[in-house]
Amino acid sequence: MPDNAAEVTAAGIARLAGVGRAAVSNWRRRHADFPKPVGGTETSPTFALGDVERWLRAQGKLAEVPLRERVWQLLTGHPAGGAAALCQVGAVLLLVRDRPAVWHRLSEGTDDQLAEMLPVALDPALTARLGEAHPVHLPDAAGLGPTVPLLRGAAELAADLGPREAYAFLLGRHLDANLRQYTLTPPAPAALMAALAGLAPVERAATSPGGKGAPGGPGGPDGTAAGAQAAVAQAAGEQSFGAQSVGAQAAGEQSAGEQAARERAAGSVLDPASGTGGLLGAAGSAVSVYAQERDPDLAALTALRLALDTDAPVRVAGGDSLRADAFPGLAVDAVVCHPPFNERNWGHDELAYDPRWEYGFPARTESELAWVQHALAHVRDGGTAVLLMPPAAASRRSGRRIRADLLRRGALRAVVALPAGAAPPYGIPLHLWVLRRPGAGQPAAPHVLLIDAAAAVAAPAEGPAAPGATTPAPAAHGAVAPSPGRGKLPWQTVHTTVLDAWHAFDRGGAAPERAGVCRVLPVIELLDDDVDLAPARHLPPPAAGGGIAELAAVRDRLTATLTRTAELTPAAPARPRAEDPAADRRPMTTVGELARAGALVLKSGTTAAGGSVPVLTEQDVLAGTGPTGPAGGAAEGDEPVLTEPGDVVVPLIGGGTVARVVDESTAGAALGRNLSLLRPDPEALDPWFLAGYLRGSANQRQASSYASTATRLDVRRLRLPRLPLDDQRRYGERYRTLASFEESLRHAARLGEQLVRGLYDGLADGTVEPH
Repeated sequence: MPDNAAEVTAAGIARLAGVGRAAVSNWRRRHADFPKPVGGTETSPTFALGDVERWLRAQGKLAEVPLRERVWQLLTGHPAGGAAALCQVGAVLLLVRDRPAVWHRLSEGTDDQLAEMLPVALDPALTARLGEAHPVHLPDAAGLGPTVPLLRGAAELAADLGPREAYAFLLGRHLDANLRQYTLTPPAPAALMAALAGLAPVERAATSPGGKGAPGGPGGPDGTAAGAQAAVAQAAGEQSFGAQSVGAQAAGEQSAGEQAARERAAGSVLDPASGTGGLLGAAGSAVSVYAQERDPDLAALTALRLALDTDAPVRVAGGDSLRADAFPGLAVDAVVCHPPFNERNWGHDELAYDPRWEYGFPARTESELAWVQHALAHVRDGGTAVLLMPPAAASRRSGRRIRADLLRRGALRAVVALPAGAAPPYGIPLHLWVLRRPGAGQPAAPHVLLIDAAAAVAAPAEGPAAPGATTPAPAAHGAVAPSPGRGKLPWQTVHTTVLDAWHAFDRGGAAPERAGVCRVLPVIELLDDDVDLAPARHLPPPAAGGGIAELAAVRDRLTATLTRTAELTPAAPARPRAEDPAADRRPMTTVGELARAGALVLKSGTTAAGGSVPVLTEQDVLAGTGPTGPAGGAAEGDEPVLTEPGDVVVPLIGGGTVARVVDESTAGAALGRNLSLLRPDPEALDPWFLAGYLRGSANQRQASSYASTATRLDVRRLRLPRLPLDDQRRYGERYRTLASFEESLRHAARLGEQLVRGLYDGLADGTVEPH
């Protein structure tokens, strides 16, 4: 593909050469012939891509730039910006997919000829897939001229990956590079919303692009591609979600009646605040797809993403759905929506008499309830709407009349509290509202389903804790259950808990009650002065500590653990023999000297996530738990450091005296940031001897430096004595025994906390007698 004046940042150079960004900084300082900046800023300069490639080849640091990297650099260097370039690329990829012969004929011409003929070829291709009023606006021949090298490269990439996959890669990386510009719904909650709406997933050979609710793809919206893929895989068993191919031409040849019947059978879906179309991408069984997005760039990206993702009819419009509804009178089978939260300027003044407010005129502070009624206005009788909502919408007094009317008329069928960290804003536990438009003449549903998925996630596991695992104490009744946090949620548990209860309730109006997790409640019980729909306030408290039997089991495990702890209690310390004056004069060495001598390998944790493996974090090492960091894709230029049995891991910040030996349960995890890994040669160093001496308080003090807000450990300065390997192993066995004693104490503390909490709760709620 032709070269052009594309520019690349230092991070892009690192990615091209397969090194870290620090290496690029070193090259700039050490090599006078390194290309000079041609743009950017003083703190973030850009360089000519062609000059960088030539310099890297001359230095032997680059054999050939991968095609996808070259295309990406051309896209980021586009003079009109990444979003405009993606629109042009997506239109050409749609032409490549739907009309390959036309593209082949055009691509044989010169760049000027291609730019001249493309608008004529693209317009009918876009209209055929997206309708006359589509939101994709392309420049004329003169405007397309600078983009021709990028378009040829994208077509070449599509020949390798496929048009959909090529666009997925470029769109996903664009979203990753501009995370602060978009509100993204992660793939796992998007899949859950689609399932609640009755839209089945479809297995794909490749993933869909990232975006608002997008089911992950190369460079997906969680900040890393593998993080998004891992979330979907955890939630739905390695399925990716996209719309099912049904043949747009065949659909177009059907009569209006046949098409309407087909839509009722297979499902039509609308997202009135679509972002980049991710929620619609999760609607796998939908055969008619509608979307509206007020950001014109995102509307165009949505249209192209969906057009490449499916053969179903796609209609996407720009504009504000509340103020300027692009689909008046449209009634679909399902609506899925992640509306903007806490908007004051949503159209309160000009929409006072809008017919969509069947359940009451929303207050200025209740924009989310306006979106709820907009969704209900666009579903057919019996159709389902699923919205991601802030928890405040369930309890604000200004919305209680609308909530009450939704309940009285049977429109609100379920409220699901997700764990914190499920979707942005990640710090609060968002809700899913499942609504169904009441049919004319049908009685109102008398019950509503309340689910607290956060409580299901936080429920303590049965049986004794595994080594390195924590046993959380049960949450107090009415309190928000603790969440593992962003990127760490067990989505399979969330999906199973929510969907099992919803399907049972949807079939027969009842679901098995789970204390603290799930309950079917008569509507009349919610129609008080507050009409508070927060699930945690209405679910029955879990039995104390899991019930009397579980409390007894916890007590038995605590007794056994305390017995084991007593057995592991170290013997009274003995003084060194007085006749051994060499005890205090042993020759010493440092970790840095041992690393230079090859007795150990020293590695540092990176910001790279571990792909499909979890990450061992600083908190995990300090708490003695297993790896809890989220799996994800590697950062630019970084490769994750994977732990092996016998490695010694040391936290670098905080001033704690901790050094942990990696065992089989922790091996294979990626090393997180602010951790240092020491991999001893087993023929020269015993790992337990090494870890034990590194934990010495005096040792850590002399190797630490002090900043204004933190203490940082210089691992290379840590000292330990030079001893024969047999003596090391003797010390190492003693340190191993101390580590077992320490872990037993931790486990006893966790069990004791669980027992005490259960007894307090049991005495308070009357399930435990005060004997």
